Amino acid sequence: MTLRDHGELIMAFARALYVNGQSTKQTLAAARALAGTLGVSATVLPRWGELKVELRDTGGDLSSQVEADPAGVNMQRVAAGMTSLEELRSGRIALRDFASRVRQIAALPPAPTWLFTVATSAGAAALAVIFGVAHLPAVGLIVFSAAVGALTRRALASRSDNLFIQPLCAALVAGVVGGLAVRYDLSSSLRLVAVCPCMVLVPGPHLLNGALDLVEGRIHLGAARMLYALLIILSIAVGLLLGLGLLGVSLPVDPMGHTVPLWMDVLAAGIAVFAYSVFFSMPLRMLPWPVAVGMVAHAARWAAISLFGMGVAAGALVACVFVSLILTPVSRRWHMPFAAISFAAVVSMMPGVYLFRMASGFLQLAGGSPATVDLLGGTVADAITAFMIILAMGVGLVVPEMLIDRIEQRHRNSRSPEPTGHADLSQEF
Repeated sequence: MTLRDHGELIMAFARALYVNGQSTKQTLAAARALAGTLGVSATVLPRWGELKVELRDTGGDLSSQVEADPAGVNMQRVAAGMTSLEELRSGRIALRDFASRVRQIAALPPAPTWLFTVATSAGAAALAVIFGVAHLPAVGLIVFSAAVGALTRRALASRSDNLFIQPLCAALVAGVVGGLAVRYDLSSSLRLVAVCPCMVLVPGPHLLNGALDLVEGRIHLGAARMLYALLIILSIAVGLLLGLGLLGVSLPVDPMGHTVPLWMDVLAAGIAVFAYSVFFSMPLRMLPWPVAVGMVAHAARWAAISLFGMGVAAGALVACVFVSLILTPVSRRWHMPFAAISFAAVVSMMPGVYLFRMASGFLQLAGGSPATVDLLGGTVADAITAFMIILAMGVGLVVPEMLIDRIEQRHRNSRSPEPTGHADLSQEF
């Protein structure tokens, strides 16, 4: 293979990981391992929207770049890519076979539409159970709304490359269905018929990958990932509130969820984890891990809140620390993107309901509603609660992952110090 062939292969492999949810750190490490196997010196520069690869060997230098938006999550592609790299380095497959696999990996399809729709409906219904849905007709409406939203997203995916049109339209459907439910007295004051189908749209893996990049000093890339995730959340909120507003309905800013029994809480959490695993195209052999860990983590959160009197943020922190300690080594062993598998396990703890109620409160204030103490206090409380939960989840997932990685790196260095040589993977600042 020529130097150009090496560059194209490294770039195609790194792109397959980068655009499908793998963390920047793991993407760079995998590209470094591939470059070392090929015997070339490589510098990989990841940015939002592109990957740039610079190669050097005795024959000269080469620089090339490819368009790459890290906006998707497909764990099957990431796992297949990392497994193929391991087989190449161990000599189980030839370089030509590896190059062929990289092309095939990029074309692996996501979950089929029917399974995606079923998972979306089941996940939304499970979240409704966790938040205390009280009536079976409301559950039926949530399932219907989430299914229509899922079909809408898949239809739009084949017609538009816009990153925000899918969550906006799915949330609009949820808002309209939720507004009709309120009009016909089929929804409680919690408005779960409107909120739960929107909660399955929250882009947790991008928030976590953004946090990892920021902590590791990749400021521009981390900020871009975080901004992308926040814009998706904004699109969801706009669609939801627009759908509700068309029917003259708003979200209350103060009601809390109803307490549910432990067994129901844990079972519903397991269903929600399964649903998100399907969203992220997780290989079937891996499903038991996030489901089991997510259920235990939710039991720990329930105990922290109900038995020990902790707040929702502290309960989320306890659960996320547990998830990170277990799933970090699991994700490395099975070559899965940590952000996706860990978020799938804690999806039911995301403060989507607080974010949407906060947005509704601000909209009511901007629309001329009387600035009562209840409205102002409820809006601010929802904002603070959402921020604290997101912060707690970020710390709980990111810090143990970084500590485990550092311990593993020290262990590898103590066994066989990494030689100076072939590949130099630069960070993006």
